[in-house]
Amino acid sequence: MESLNRMAIELVDEALDFAEELDVGAYELDNEATVLDFGVDFDGGIEAGLLLAEIQTAGLATVQTRMDEIDGAPIPHVELSTDHPALALLCAQKAGWEVSTDEFEGLGSGPARALVGEEEEFARVGYHDAFDLTVLAIESDELPDEAVAEQVADLAEVETSGVFLPTFPTASVVGSVTTAARAAELAAFRLSELGYDPLDLVSATASAPLAPVAGDEETALGRTNDALAYGGQVYLTVDSEFDRFDEVVSTATDEYGRPFADIFSDADWDFYEVEESVFAPAQVTIDVLGGPTETYGATDEELLAESFDL
Repeated sequence: MESLNRMAIELVDEALDFAEELDVGAYELDNEATVLDFGVDFDGGIEAGLLLAEIQTAGLATVQTRMDEIDGAPIPHVELSTDHPALALLCAQKAGWEVSTDEFEGLGSGPARALVGEEEEFARVGYHDAFDLTVLAIESDELPDEAVAEQVADLAEVETSGVFLPTFPTASVVGSVTTAARAAELAAFRLSELGYDPLDLVSATASAPLAPVAGDEETALGRTNDALAYGGQVYLTVDSEFDRFDEVVSTATDEYGRPFADIFSDADWDFYEVEESVFAPAQVTIDVLGGPTETYGATDEELLAESFDL
């Protein structure tokens, strides 16, 4: 497979070329790294969010919107499909990089992770990237500085001039779009953690509702995760059967039925203190090639309507 970072950089170039139309900002730091503002000082929008989701998946997924309903209310949904689930979802899109400096905290996702390759997913998939440019999408309500770019450059072993940092708050249109695009990633990650070979994932298609933009980061964090755990639907085509498919969905967790605002509050709003298993889609259909097709879990429109303040 061609470099994930190279493919993502082509999409970053598109964001730079159409920054005005997308209502995103871009500027160069003193150390020549590039920050792209997808919702901190610029508004961004649905198209910006869709493009960023493609960047996060290194161009290996198709991302689009459609209209549906939640408890009778018309709500946009984000759909993602990929024929490269292991690479697109686990080696690129997964939010597996805790960005932390003296002055900055954020959650990183995207193909820069594949240049570091320290997470277990890369050993399971057998992939490690090599490229001289890199992209790390950062979820934060502040824009990253030179120290963040230097940290990324050091770990990814590239020059700071080759670092691109698209950044967005959770409480933004882009935040809602990119989170809703993660339903398939959550299913793939849960299966991998349960012991399923990620290379046996053939294709993935998923959708989740677009959470209304909240007025603060904490409310947004709750809403966007509720969108996945109570509204995320996934269809996976796989090569082999597995006796733990039923554990992939959010209904299999002890926390099922609780809004994420309550779950995060109990953890003092520390994302990393929340049990990983609660980050799961609501419903998954698994189609085993030449074998059975079974559906697990269920959506909860009543809880979503309450979470979204409909």
